[in-house]
Amino acid sequence: MIGTAIAKKFVEDGWEVVVLTRHGHNDQTNGFRQVPWNGRTVEAWATVMEGANAVVNLAGRNINGRHTAAHRAEILESRVSSVLAVTQAMAQARHPPAVLIQTSAIGIYGDTGDTVCTELTPTGTGFIAQTCAMWEHALLRHPMPRTRQVILRLGLVLDGSGGLLVPLSNLTRWGLGGAVASGRQWMSWIHMADVVGIVLELIRRNEAQGVYVACAPNPVRNAEFMARLRQALHRPWSPPVPALAVRLGAGLLGTEPNLALQGCRCRPSRLLEIGYAFEYPDLPRALADIYGQATPPIGLAGRKKKT
Repeated sequence: MIGTAIAKKFVEDGWEVVVLTRHGHNDQTNGFRQVPWNGRTVEAWATVMEGANAVVNLAGRNINGRHTAAHRAEILESRVSSVLAVTQAMAQARHPPAVLIQTSAIGIYGDTGDTVCTELTPTGTGFIAQTCAMWEHALLRHPMPRTRQVILRLGLVLDGSGGLLVPLSNLTRWGLGGAVASGRQWMSWIHMADVVGIVLELIRRNEAQGVYVACAPNPVRNAEFMARLRQALHRPWSPPVPALAVRLGAGLLGTEPNLALQGCRCRPSRLLEIGYAFEYPDLPRALADIYGQATPPIGLAGRKKKT
């Protein structure tokens, strides 16, 4: 989802775009060339690294699903192996790319309660946090002194075509759009347009390197997120979903309950410091764009908003 959005924008801006994909063939599609790779080993695809202006690596197994031992192994291996393959190919290039944008996630902080997390916040605990830490650490295995390296810790990406919003909007339309458990867990989100904008900004800025938190500057608690989503979809108030019901429902749906029950409150400090102007800094405006309508001020069926 994210790779497609970035590739389309690059094509619109006149870039020559090559997409490494496990599902495509060596052909031209939608204005960009698709080159097959396995995400693990350096093979013929490595030639596309020669003289490239930039590489954006988004590869990794979807974390949505039950975190069984097998699934956890796939999540970790897919991320680390793809980084090692990309960086090895770049390190071996005679004319390596000028910049590598390597994605990571705010999941590196773990479940942090009300603590505000920035680029300087230490790694948290838990499977997702440790996976993200190993994901980022893999960059060090193949030194690339001639390539500027940027790590983008993505928040919850909002887009109407997939990702988080699809299941949440479906549940909301079915009358199940209430807060999850206490509703106090933080959701650090970002509109897809800003993901693309940030990638372009960090490619253009020759001084940009290191870690950047990529989420909107105004995270919200889960209760507010769901209330705003109900408004955007013109659905009435829904009762909260107890934590036990979330765990039981996650088991039936084959997903991991902690993805909904835990949260992280993040601030994109370095992006704000360099003056990046978010196109969608607040949630109502983001949802209004995605669902093609104005979102009114919050006020649900006479119920007073709780803080």
